Amino acid sequence: MKICVAQTRPITGDIAANCDRHSQFVMRAVALGADLIVFPELSITGYEPTLAKDLAVEVGDRRFDRFQTISDAHAITIGIGAPTQHQTGICISLLLFQPQQPRQLYSKMHLHGDEEPCFVPGPAATGLIGPNGQVALAICYELSVPEHAANAARNGAGIYLASVAKSVDGVVKASSRLRAIARDHAMAVLMVNCVGLADGMDCPGQTSVWNHQGTLLHQLDSEEGMILYDTATQSVLGQRFSDLR
Repeated sequence: MKICVAQTRPITGDIAANCDRHSQFVMRAVALGADLIVFPELSITGYEPTLAKDLAVEVGDRRFDRFQTISDAHAITIGIGAPTQHQTGICISLLLFQPQQPRQLYSKMHLHGDEEPCFVPGPAATGLIGPNGQVALAICYELSVPEHAANAARNGAGIYLASVAKSVDGVVKASSRLRAIARDHAMAVLMVNCVGLADGMDCPGQTSVWNHQGTLLHQLDSEEGMILYDTATQSVLGQRFSDLR
């Protein structure tokens, strides 16, 4: 399986422009033979909790039809970050486009205290995607909750993929935790972060991949880019966005 994580610089609140940028990354992933591509937390709007209510989307929003079309045509699963409408409030979600399947959501179940004024926890879900459900999804703070990774391992995941919006200090802490998850649960681990400002904090990127022993295989810098990870060979390919156009 080939997994791509795409480090983007969201334009705050501009869903149309961010969709265009996402499409460029997705098509590059298709050209590289990727089976799955995942973007950072709230990538389609930018991580801006106070704006989330106005920017929240429905799962069937037609503006995202292009991603289902690409998924169907090229047999690639696509996960984009978006605030979504729920009957109890706004969720932090990954919209999932899978080949020839209905659109799905994975919503963040464990919120950081700072997020609680703006968001509600998503419904309980395994967050498993990919062939044989081998990829477990996590959204930012969830990687800090021990039972989240433990549940993923118990459910048979071999890969743990965290979609985040982390500051400089947050990346350091998250990286330490993700290395531990890889070692403790013998899972390959990927973290995809954004770059630029998010809720007043500077996000440095540093999207990373660790093998199941916790060894860092590749890390991006603070520019837009992507990593392609081949689970069969454990080989990685990292590229800057400037090289993708």
